[in-house]
Amino acid sequence: MRAIPLASVALLGGAALSACVPAGAVGSNTFGFTVSPATVAPGGEVTLGVGRTEAGCRGRVTVTSPVFDTVTIPRDESSATARVDRDARRGAVYRVTFACRDKTGTVDLTIAGGGSHHPTEKPWHDKGVHAGQGGSVAGFDLRQIGLGAALVVGAAGTAYHLSRRRSGEDRA
Repeated sequence: MRAIPLASVALLGGAALSACVPAGAVGSNTFGFTVSPATVAPGGEVTLGVGRTEAGCRGRVTVTSPVFDTVTIPRDESSATARVDRDARRGAVYRVTFACRDKTGTVDLTIAGGGSHHPTEKPWHDKGVHAGQGGSVAGFDLRQIGLGAALVVGAAGTAYHLSRRRSGEDRA
């Protein structure tokens, strides 16, 4: 009889933890298109990859971007390299477009030396205040980690308490 309350606690705990996953961690890149490294200096080299899985592209892939020449990844390979133009603007974010038959996808490529997080072909200049690092770059905030842990433990404890109370009423 304890299996049902324990299952409820496990499901609620899992739901609470999944709610903590940042939106950016859930990717929409279902075909496995990648650019590595994601940030590169002008004149640097990047590796362009494609997932060759069931959901991935099985044919030839054409990769285009304003900062390097068009690259073709043959059907029997999963990656190719490209050299970024030396005159690529520092701090700019460029779109890299992958095309495979009827499947297309884009990945952002950041040129090192700036702080832009917006896809542009020209560097993005902001006259405002640089307000934070964002994401995991900002480091650990022990207060936020403690609050998140307390919320998860509280949700699990409440679920356990309610399930025990309910099962106690059924016995009477």
